[in-house]
Amino acid sequence: MIGTVNLTQRYGKRVLFDKITITLDKGKRYGLIGANGAGKSTFMKILAGELEPTDGEVQIQPGAKLGMLGQNQYAFEDFTLKDAVLYGNKRLYDAQKEKEKLYMEGDFEDDTVNNRLAELEMVCADEDPTYESDVHIEKLLEALGFPAEQHNDLMSSLTGGDKFKILLAQVLFLKPDILLLDEPTNNLDMATISWLERELKRHEGVLVVISHDRHFLNAVVTHILDLDFQTIREFTGNYDEWYIAANLLSKQAEMERNKALKEKEELEKFIARFSANASKAKQATSRQKQLDKLDIGEIKLSSRRDPSIVFKPNREIGNEVLEVSNLSKRYGDHTVFENLSFKVNKGDKIAVIGANGVGKTTLLEILMGNLEADGGTYKWGQTIHTTYFPQNTTDVVQGDEKLYGWIQNFDQKWHIDEIRKCLGRMLFSGEEQEKEVGACSGGEKHRIMLSKMMMDAANFLVLDEPDNHLDLEAIVALGEALHNYQGGVICVTHDRELIDAFANRIIRIEADGTITDFEGDYEAFVEVHEK
Repeated sequence: MIGTVNLTQRYGKRVLFDKITITLDKGKRYGLIGANGAGKSTFMKILAGELEPTDGEVQIQPGAKLGMLGQNQYAFEDFTLKDAVLYGNKRLYDAQKEKEKLYMEGDFEDDTVNNRLAELEMVCADEDPTYESDVHIEKLLEALGFPAEQHNDLMSSLTGGDKFKILLAQVLFLKPDILLLDEPTNNLDMATISWLERELKRHEGVLVVISHDRHFLNAVVTHILDLDFQTIREFTGNYDEWYIAANLLSKQAEMERNKALKEKEELEKFIARFSANASKAKQATSRQKQLDKLDIGEIKLSSRRDPSIVFKPNREIGNEVLEVSNLSKRYGDHTVFENLSFKVNKGDKIAVIGANGVGKTTLLEILMGNLEADGGTYKWGQTIHTTYFPQNTTDVVQGDEKLYGWIQNFDQKWHIDEIRKCLGRMLFSGEEQEKEVGACSGGEKHRIMLSKMMMDAANFLVLDEPDNHLDLEAIVALGEALHNYQGGVICVTHDRELIDAFANRIIRIEADGTITDFEGDYEAFVEVHEK
């Protein structure tokens, strides 16, 4: 249905990918994976026709309808939510709007107007044969958390995250034959991600999705496109099945190379011993020919690199950790939560979950002293030293300082060598550490903040969606780090694999401002509360 022939993309001397020839078939759902910077989004934009490749071409089946998740959430500020979704099918949108205008302003005694209305009616019938586009739009909006009374509000009234949801509804409304999604789960809560998984599994055409959510990939995709070594390798199966296969292939390649190296060494020894001996010269010449033919295929270095995240508390956590009593917060007439109470005990590693807008970030901002509560109290234990990963990390990590300089500003006593080591663990080479923090990507800024948190050596970690912008390898490393950490954790996240990795207690903030407090891991929580 869609494919590439010798697709190549270069930026100066840097080659993202080279001569990729691949065919993507109808009925298959592909997960496009690779390290940050490997070229996943670039490849997707080339497929969508939004970017010209350096060389090669994209071939699409004639008549196939292609839709790609938009990235500019501010492109529809003057549209209502319903119209922004309808715009996903531009032909239907234009026809409906022109038809509405003619019915309001047109001269129905004019044959030209009536003929045009007939033409527009045919376009509408062609694009929406069951005349249910309004119902479909309403269902999409409600599934994404927008109640009916909000559907005629302007896009400009929404937050950035909610605008992105509308872009998702827009591309799903189109029902394209070829559906391209770059990070569709960003800004979605768990319930909405589950809904999206069900929707995508019903997609009958080609689906290509980029995601750093391992659980989502496992649930949705039937094939993996692994962008590495400047090419794409296709695997049948989901992410976990790819992970096993890819590691097996790597081990086999390494064994074959080691075997060839051993053979090479033995041949070289033989040639060195007997090449000067006339009676053995013929054998030595034969072995030299063998050696010349021997292919020592080097194992290519993958563009994937696993960060080494280690949080080491500078003192043991005491028995008194955190007590929250009757905490309340309102914004105008809207009550976010009221009389919220819970106690954090030594050894607790808490995942805070809940739908978007229920107050998860608000709670963390209050606990960190960045926001005033309207009622109630909270008290940290005397032994507790916290460090915080805020949701707006990409806005916080700003300025023209070099990476290590930005971190050292938090404590001049921190030795520059230790800071550099922490940055190195987060995959910043010596040269990369000389960059200005403000010029870093979202993923790089998140890794800088994690480096700063390692330097803090705190005994209690407070994190608000730290997995956003991180690649799969970094999320796995973060999960392991939180699991091994000898202090306390409160972490807001929608990533179910990350929660599985560390959490021994789940606090869900409900829509009515109350909490469900569960002692146990996420799997047990789902068993009890989501049957």
